[in-house]
Amino acid sequence: MIVSTAQAQRRALFIFALTLLLAGARFVTEAWGAGAFAVGKCGAYGQAYDYPAEAQARAAALKQCKGQCTALTMKRACAALAVDMTNPCGPHGYAVKPKISSSLNAATKKCYEYGGKECVIRAWACDAKG
Repeated sequence: MIVSTAQAQRRALFIFALTLLLAGARFVTEAWGAGAFAVGKCGAYGQAYDYPAEAQARAAALKQCKGQCTALTMKRACAALAVDMTNPCGPHGYAVKPKISSSLNAATKKCYEYGGKECVIRAWACDAKG
């Protein structure tokens, strides 16, 4: 099969454009991949994801959380908060893990470890790659 010069140029241009598109998509998800999860008393929480920097994500999460809150950063991860349904101001647990399923499980497990009787997920969030 003989390929003309024009066809070869079109193919090369198409491959070049596709490469640029894929590289740009990767840059966007990595550049906007910082997140934070703030946890406070009585089930208070705040979340921020896909921010350009961890400091901005942390500030946004803390702004949403009412009362004295602790902020956890997540980069290419997920965070979850579990509270005791019978006493929301009592035992709770939170976790940051690479996958949503593992963060949900770890947060629930922590809630039970701290004395929770009926622990449920109150909130969760993932950043760009979590």
